[in-house]
Amino acid sequence: MESTEVESDILRRVRTLLRELDGHHPACQCDRGMLRWTLHKKIDQNPSNSSILVRILVKELERAERGDFRHYIIPLLHTLMYTLIKAPCISDELCGRVYDFCKKLLTLPKPFCTIGLDYAIRLKMERTAPGMLYQRMVISEQSLKSDPYPYQEKIFIFADPELLSEAICNALVMDTEAAQVSQSPRACMCYVIIHAMQAALGEGCDISSLKASLQDMATSDVEHWFRQVVAAVECSGNEASADRGRHAERLEKIYRTVLSSLQAGKELVLFIRPLSQSCEPDCLSQDLDNFEIQDIISDCECCEQTRFSVLSTDSGIERDLPVAVEESYAPCSAETEQSRLHRKGGIKKKLSPLESVTFLQAGCNGPGVKSPAKLQRRPGIPPEPAGPLQRLHTARIVLLGDDRILGRLAQAYHSLRKRETRRVFLTPRLNLQFYYIPVVTGQPNTLAVMDHTAADQDELCEVAGYLGRVDPWYKSNINTLCHMIPKLATMPSSPSKHLVTDLFITDVIAYYVRMGIQPVCFQVYAVKIFFNDPAQEPAEDVFLMEMRTQVQESISYRELSMTKKKTTLDGPGIDLTVTYRKVVVSNRVKELAMTLRSTGLVMKAIPANEAEDLMCLNVNITEVVRINNLSGRSFSAVANKLKTRNIKIRSTEQRPFTVCLDKDSRRAYRNVISVEVSPCLEPSYCLQKTRTMKFNLHETEDVGLVKYMPKSLLLPINTFAGVIQ
Repeated sequence: MESTEVESDILRRVRTLLRELDGHHPACQCDRGMLRWTLHKKIDQNPSNSSILVRILVKELERAERGDFRHYIIPLLHTLMYTLIKAPCISDELCGRVYDFCKKLLTLPKPFCTIGLDYAIRLKMERTAPGMLYQRMVISEQSLKSDPYPYQEKIFIFADPELLSEAICNALVMDTEAAQVSQSPRACMCYVIIHAMQAALGEGCDISSLKASLQDMATSDVEHWFRQVVAAVECSGNEASADRGRHAERLEKIYRTVLSSLQAGKELVLFIRPLSQSCEPDCLSQDLDNFEIQDIISDCECCEQTRFSVLSTDSGIERDLPVAVEESYAPCSAETEQSRLHRKGGIKKKLSPLESVTFLQAGCNGPGVKSPAKLQRRPGIPPEPAGPLQRLHTARIVLLGDDRILGRLAQAYHSLRKRETRRVFLTPRLNLQFYYIPVVTGQPNTLAVMDHTAADQDELCEVAGYLGRVDPWYKSNINTLCHMIPKLATMPSSPSKHLVTDLFITDVIAYYVRMGIQPVCFQVYAVKIFFNDPAQEPAEDVFLMEMRTQVQESISYRELSMTKKKTTLDGPGIDLTVTYRKVVVSNRVKELAMTLRSTGLVMKAIPANEAEDLMCLNVNITEVVRINNLSGRSFSAVANKLKTRNIKIRSTEQRPFTVCLDKDSRRAYRNVISVEVSPCLEPSYCLQKTRTMKFNLHETEDVGLVKYMPKSLLLPINTFAGVIQ
């Protein structure tokens, strides 16, 4: 009876979750996003109910497929996989049903087939080696050293203090520090061991005895058994002919040995690793702690930096060194000893963490990666062949704020790509993933855009609004944080407040970075700005969402007296010449030009609805039209709308205007006389094309390697489903 009540309660929660996706939930405006969190929290409190939830979710998925409720499939599948990964024990029959359903998704269009394929691959490994997905998640997120699985992740949270309130910043810092203090490498390793035993042995695993054994065990012994468990699980997952029974035998052998000693563990919060956690002094974990992505965000002139030279004061041959070199070598003949040559370590100028590649090579025990201590050849030992370069590490960049912080990200991303083109050291070794959580506060000083005293909060979250329209699961779980985070940050201190803020915000961010694997790519636009003063050099910048121009009111008295009469006759605004390439369905280039009088214009790269083209600028020009009637002469404002990717705007009467990029008053330009906007090209494409043109002076089209390279610079922001058509 009790089991039936639990199943009925879980089913009710799942059905309520689906009604929320339809917008039919009565509390959808104030509690959206809480339903998924409370459902998973209920399972975390009683992990034995995981199988019940998985069974219900599988039935709902099959029902959604039969009823053609496609908008249910991806949210249900993410909820199911998140439960399955953390579940201590799921039967092979249930895993098989989920696996079969994921294979059916391969017949559907993107993103269903993409997500289905990814989860089918994961489930195939999980069925062979139960507990593998959980083990890999903990190892990568907690930076646990593991030779069989060397992949690591690090989460960077960026919140601009100028865009968020002090209360929100303090709440984020406190929650992050609390999560770091509550974890330790030992606890993480214990949880990996316990989960692997539960997943493989099921009811045959005595959890209380296993925890007691781990509790009284020395940390070095815990590390030993952790390595044994990881090796066993990875071995089973990578074997072509491995089966579930053989995997259980391996872990049962380890389990019996562990029970013969004594050890323990504590609660694990799987999100942010403690800052003190590092495997070895020369390992990547420690170096990544020194790795500051903020340097990229704030440094936009980094591409102009020069290379550092290496200073060496010796011949570079080891036999020219003094005899008193304390180093032990393997036994070898006198002839071999006499003939061996070694490079002596030169004196190198110390590089900053971002300019050095050693921190991405040291401490990685994966195939093809060697530590600095092994770079020198030992006599009598053949050198190890260099393996292919692997992206063993992932940096997950989580941005909190409104559209303005995304504009700064686009600016920094463009700078990084330019820097990588000239001196590649980061992106081939580090996988960058971007995540966006909208947060808006009601501070008047932060909501000012151009000359407006206030702005609509939805206007500052256009990107989040678009992502919510194309991905309903993003709307339910992430867009709701826009108003919830400020509300939780300003709640008075109480035990309940501490519980909600620490768990809810942290857990939602963790859920987002784990399950948000589908990118939505936004075109970055380049803008070249010319100023009224001919002596002033043109400025080059980029924008992601919006460029706004407005007539500059603060002009000199001389200009005012000269243009007063003309303004009275022609009306407000300035005369502009607009030249642009019209976007047509056939993609044929159609150049158009127009002259008009305008008070300003707005270019938006984010479409108003999901049906519009994302790679297109929607330009709204406010045109001033003169009207002659019996009462005299009057003026009216008419909206001119056009679609383009390339546009040039120039003031014909030499009156300046202002330009503001991505709604950020800190990125405003004054005394502008002309602007040119076009899609920002990928810097590596530009460099390769320049090199190609040196040898093919008469070629006008892309030839050779250039035609296979991405031409436009796109900024990917991860969501749960990408764009659902």
